[in-house]
Amino acid sequence: MANKTEGGNAAFHNFMNDFADVDDPLERKRLALEAIDNAPFGWYHVRTIMVGGVGFMTDAYDIFSVNLGVSYMAYAFWGNKMPSSTETLIKVSTSVGTVIGQLGFGYLADALGRKSVYGVELMIMISATILQCTASHSPAISFPAILTFYRIIMGIGIGADYPLSSIITSEFATTKWRGAIMGAVFANQGWGQFLAGVVAMICVAGYKNVLSVNSAAECGAECIRACDQIWRIIIGMGAVPGMIALYFRMTIPESPRFTMDVEGDLEKATADTAKFASGQHGNASNTDIELLKPSEATEKEEEYSSQNAQELGPPKASFKDFISHFRQWKHGKILLGTAGSWFMLDVAYYGLGLNTASILESIGFASSDHVYTSLYNQAAGNLILVCAGTIPGYWVTVATVDTIGRKPIQIMGFIILTILFCIIGFGFEKVGAHGRFALYIIAQFFQNFGPNTTTFIVPGECYPTRYRSTAHGMSAASGKIGAIIAQTCIGTLKDRGCAAKGLAKGCWLNHVMEIFALFMLLGIFTSFCIPETKRKTLEQLAEELHGEVDLTKRREATEIQDPQTSSYLEQGHQSMA
Repeated sequence: MANKTEGGNAAFHNFMNDFADVDDPLERKRLALEAIDNAPFGWYHVRTIMVGGVGFMTDAYDIFSVNLGVSYMAYAFWGNKMPSSTETLIKVSTSVGTVIGQLGFGYLADALGRKSVYGVELMIMISATILQCTASHSPAISFPAILTFYRIIMGIGIGADYPLSSIITSEFATTKWRGAIMGAVFANQGWGQFLAGVVAMICVAGYKNVLSVNSAAECGAECIRACDQIWRIIIGMGAVPGMIALYFRMTIPESPRFTMDVEGDLEKATADTAKFASGQHGNASNTDIELLKPSEATEKEEEYSSQNAQELGPPKASFKDFISHFRQWKHGKILLGTAGSWFMLDVAYYGLGLNTASILESIGFASSDHVYTSLYNQAAGNLILVCAGTIPGYWVTVATVDTIGRKPIQIMGFIILTILFCIIGFGFEKVGAHGRFALYIIAQFFQNFGPNTTTFIVPGECYPTRYRSTAHGMSAASGKIGAIIAQTCIGTLKDRGCAAKGLAKGCWLNHVMEIFALFMLLGIFTSFCIPETKRKTLEQLAEELHGEVDLTKRREATEIQDPQTSSYLEQGHQSMA
């Protein structure tokens, strides 16, 4: 029998002692996963939320700060007459990089391991953010081109964060509150958007004297320099939270489920689980791993455990197996549901989110010609939207997702958004500027207390370990393709025919809202393809949805495969007890 480790008390329980006496690897796997799934909410869950959440705060800041930054770029380089094609290019470039990052790093996390690539995405984001602040125009260099290039690179890092943070949080979370923990990580996007608005408002207030001119034509050299400095400050601040989170991401242990199911190293996974659950950083030491290797297991039990794991365990991940698995409708419809729902949602979410400044102007909130007033109102309007709609929506989901469920919240959100966009679109003039602004806030709330959060949570739970990151990355990439379509196609429609008719920008915004309503309606139908995942272990979901045998149910499996061996093992464990 293995020797127990030193230490362990009520405050800092030494989980190594729970596993050290168990020689059967499959029984130890069951106990290790049970320690994760049934653990009470504790400091290690808070740490996981903070480590993953700071990354998402950085993601949202970097994505949505450009929405405010382009207003200052317009004054600095184009006299407030930035070509719509240039504005679209700068905004959509991040989404292009994000698609690459989601697909690429989603695959790498399943092929190389979660820990191997976790933290690399922050390095990419930090480097690209700093480089953006050095971009400028010269006779040999196009400012929009170089900025677009850096934002594509930054987008790769942002895209990588989606599958990595989701599955790492999912695989370390307790079953009872897994949705809330994953939702809390994602909810930090709201704080990132809030921080972007605060930085913009502080900068505008700090340059008030220079920016107090009546029109863009009066914005002279000092005013232009101030605008040039402000957008660099706003964009550059996105590197700060990423630097804070980098160390902690580099020291997080490998996901025990990846180590067990993909690498097949049960001892290392169990030791990592014990160390993580004890509230410590990093992977377990070789001493702990050696301690968990069976010392007195019989030859028959060792041989059975190895054969049982090989025969009943999931097949080895490969492109052929991936295609074979998801070409079956019962599995493929889940991918259709997660990817399709994310696509439908992001058409409207990014169509609105990346055009907040121009939409606020179109609905009459920030339409002043006075430079300071216009820029200040854009920052203030952004903060109002975030504080009144975005942040509350996120945290209401966190509070209810494990009781109401993922699927009901998602379907409810799509239904309400369909109704809201129809009201805004078909009653654009009747509701008035104040009514449109109020409905816009309500839409922000139900995007986040609805499909924006659930489309992130469900793909991190409903797929088997060997493809969990890849499938999440594909689902998230579908969303960003929707964002690209929203920017390149639908986003430009809001100004359709405005100049020819002598109307202000955004004269076609009502029809854009009607298009968004159509996508929300389609999102209702794709949501019926997703499963309900609340209060179920990841192994239970893999068994129910993908036909994998749950090896943690070792005794039930052995009764089917070999009743004689099952009886032997049962007697052995009774004698050990």
